[in-house]
Amino acid sequence: MRDPEEFDAFYKDARDRLLVQTFALTGDVRASRSAVRDTFVVAWHHWRKVSRDGGAEAWARPHAWAHAHRRHTARRWHKEKGLEPEVAATIEALGRLSHTRRRVLLLTHLATVSLEQMAREVGQTVEDTTRELQTATSQFAMHRDVATTAVPSLLRSLFDTTLDGRWPRASIIRRAGATRRRTHTTVGAVAVVAAVALAGGLVSDPTGVRPTLDREPVAAIAPPTASVSPTPEDSDVLPSTAMLGVDRVSSLLPGKGWEELTTHDNTHGDGLVMPCQQARFADPRLVDALVREIKTPRGSEPRRSVVASTEASRNEMAATRAMNRLRGWFARCQDERSQLLSTSTVSGVGDEALQLVLRDWDDPVTTTVVGLARSGRFVVSTSSSVRAARVESPQAQTRLLAEAVAGVCDLPGGSACPSGTPATERRDALPAGDPASMLVESDLPPVSGVDAPWVGTRPEKARGQNAAATRCDKTSFSGSTGGERMRGPWTRTFLIPEAELPVEFGLTETVGRLPEKQARSFVSTIRRKMGSCSDRELGTDVLTAASRTSSKEELAVWHVTVELTENRSVKYFMAVARTGGDLLQLGFIPAPGVEMDRGAFLALAERGLERLRSAD
Repeated sequence: MRDPEEFDAFYKDARDRLLVQTFALTGDVRASRSAVRDTFVVAWHHWRKVSRDGGAEAWARPHAWAHAHRRHTARRWHKEKGLEPEVAATIEALGRLSHTRRRVLLLTHLATVSLEQMAREVGQTVEDTTRELQTATSQFAMHRDVATTAVPSLLRSLFDTTLDGRWPRASIIRRAGATRRRTHTTVGAVAVVAAVALAGGLVSDPTGVRPTLDREPVAAIAPPTASVSPTPEDSDVLPSTAMLGVDRVSSLLPGKGWEELTTHDNTHGDGLVMPCQQARFADPRLVDALVREIKTPRGSEPRRSVVASTEASRNEMAATRAMNRLRGWFARCQDERSQLLSTSTVSGVGDEALQLVLRDWDDPVTTTVVGLARSGRFVVSTSSSVRAARVESPQAQTRLLAEAVAGVCDLPGGSACPSGTPATERRDALPAGDPASMLVESDLPPVSGVDAPWVGTRPEKARGQNAAATRCDKTSFSGSTGGERMRGPWTRTFLIPEAELPVEFGLTETVGRLPEKQARSFVSTIRRKMGSCSDRELGTDVLTAASRTSSKEELAVWHVTVELTENRSVKYFMAVARTGGDLLQLGFIPAPGVEMDRGAFLALAERGLERLRSAD
């Protein structure tokens, strides 16, 4: 039985607490107030479930936080006007933390939760959550310029902040929740009538098709008065049986004791369940979503994990946009120290499918194979990670994606079920930079002795001196070759600012375009200069590390050593590449003890050539 008095007491007791938490999380009063109000509307709608076991606030808090975060991400983090200077400084310091670190800090000091519950809410292990809390505390204290012991009192002082605005009466909230419940009941009734009418036609269908009510896209049938887009909690287009199961994972991938950790709609926490993911959903207006997380037991070495995610969009066009957004996330991964190793096209799986291999060089080194596929209006992604610097069972990873697609392709709105044995074919990296012809941070390999990420400068028009050139070639991308001026010359440098390395350290790429005839001459000139450099420049040794030439493409890599004194020398890596008339030059200057593997530099030059090709 629904108890208005119990709900009203909960509403009056928890609303200000949730408002302060969401305000501290987002720095956005309006988004926070709206999110908390709407959370209580939904809570009354589901009050029988929410009030069970006295866990109403534990249910409401993640909903309010998630709604506030979604609402405020449409605007940049901004400064509220009229705040006391101390409060404004606290909110500013919180805004400089990552979203996850902000959440663990607020859960610790503004909510009453256990460490285990906190870990569940942020989607991490207890150990990872503890580390995030320690980092969040130290970073917040540094940004706020206080001792770490002052952090709890600073955050709790937010409860004393007076925020303008009055709360609706509890009766108004309950009325809105009741209206929401009636609307959803109407939607269900309309869907049932439609399903029954459809079933009547299907029973006599000569093709023998039978209706399956549990798979009807109920949320796609909108009530006549509905103006708000359906959300995952409003619909059940994706049954949990459609998701990749533990049995299939354990039969395809190495590792013992695979177990399902959770299956959820990804509306709690920050929603970032895969590496490189930049938002909760690839389709912000989706109809339904499910995520399943499967791992090997703690203590097994190496630790393995699989995350399968499926989103149901309104139609194929929306799903195609979601697929493109997913491609963009992984093509230019924003995770620090993550490197894109390879990209492949997958055939025989859905309407379109890709496989990408990434490596996170943070300790412990983790290799992840990501599968992306679209089948009709469904977008499926699989993320298979192992704490090791190797790719496990490449063909099995492709079959894993096929199994995930097979679970949804025959649902209403699905298409193109997997057929035969899926196959992969290596392809160029997807366009990622601006301009698309240039390398991005996720292309770069690690260097020895440094655990910090690469950071690229903003691409600039190449003028005058070219930092990618060596003293041997002194190549310029701002002049003319064979009477033709270089078009679209761009240059950028990648550094590791956190490592405090010598100023000469860095990697520079310069690109440009000439008519193909002049481009061939441009490369030939560099080759000739590099070949004669040891004779022209005393104390300079040039080693050709790689060279290939065809009518369409060229690539050459050199290792250059320059003796400065009897006891000191400087080493350079330099590469030049051409595809058609598109050109690049790549130069790397190491620092003592901070070097790039020779094979890694060659692979980077090959990636640069891929970027040139994919930009055409």
